[in-house]
Amino acid sequence: MTDERSRAQLRRNPMPVPNHDRHFYSQLRAFGRFGIRIFDPVVMPQPHWHGHIEANFSDNFRMTYDIDNEKLVLPENRLVLFWAGVPHQLTRIDPVGDAPGKLANIYLPLDSFLQMRHIMPLQAALIGRGMVVLPESLCDGTLVQRWYLDYRSGDFERAEIVKMELNALFRRAAVTGFDYLRAPHHDIGTDRSLSSAHVRHVIAMVRFVLENLEKPLLNAQVTAVTGLHENYALSLFSRTMQVPLKQFINRMRLMRARALLVESSTAISAVAEQSGFSSMTQFYAQFRSGYGISPAALRHHYIQMDLR
Repeated sequence: MTDERSRAQLRRNPMPVPNHDRHFYSQLRAFGRFGIRIFDPVVMPQPHWHGHIEANFSDNFRMTYDIDNEKLVLPENRLVLFWAGVPHQLTRIDPVGDAPGKLANIYLPLDSFLQMRHIMPLQAALIGRGMVVLPESLCDGTLVQRWYLDYRSGDFERAEIVKMELNALFRRAAVTGFDYLRAPHHDIGTDRSLSSAHVRHVIAMVRFVLENLEKPLLNAQVTAVTGLHENYALSLFSRTMQVPLKQFINRMRLMRARALLVESSTAISAVAEQSGFSSMTQFYAQFRSGYGISPAALRHHYIQMDLR
């Protein structure tokens, strides 16, 4: 998928990934850092999981995945999305044509995906353990290759543009429609299994958090949307999302604060308020713990990048 011109692009002067982002994603396995790779596909020896929404694009081959003990054949030359927090394993590779097969994997942090606007149907589908195939007209190998080169350039701004383009792609798919290789559990008829009910309750809690992030949120308020006992609902959330509810809320607040600091000139006190922090002392302590840097220093870092 690469050529000499592509390799030349990778040698341009980059703006590296900021250390505070590395710090943020080094603390919790339930949320992985953004990344893209293109490689020769290989069968995986065992299932694994990680904290991303994973996008696969296969060139010149089809692959068979085992997800939750269900075998699924992924089509070639289509962007396929699933939540990698569900144990999954690539078990078979079937060449299509004579050219060598290449696999592109895009790893979008789950928390970044949940913060994206206007794609609630897709978010609910993937948290519900569905596997989604985007229309071929929306994403082809040329687009995936461009994203890969932007990421591999090491330029932080180009990587941020890729994330914005992914959000736009997901929004378009939410409007034009997408196909399911695996239906989300919460959409499987009326005779839902216990695990399907679990997923629907967790989706309800995630939605409530994201829609009320600027407000004080008690566990009892969030779990009330499920109609379940508070402790049971909290246990469901932790088992499904691999992170306790309180920690999830704090992480979503920190990400909103970061976005406001980078993308607006909103006063830091207003950033704290709009992100749901109850005091400036709490905001500064949580922000420095999460990012390893103060809010003002992070904003200054991005202003300096804009002036280059």
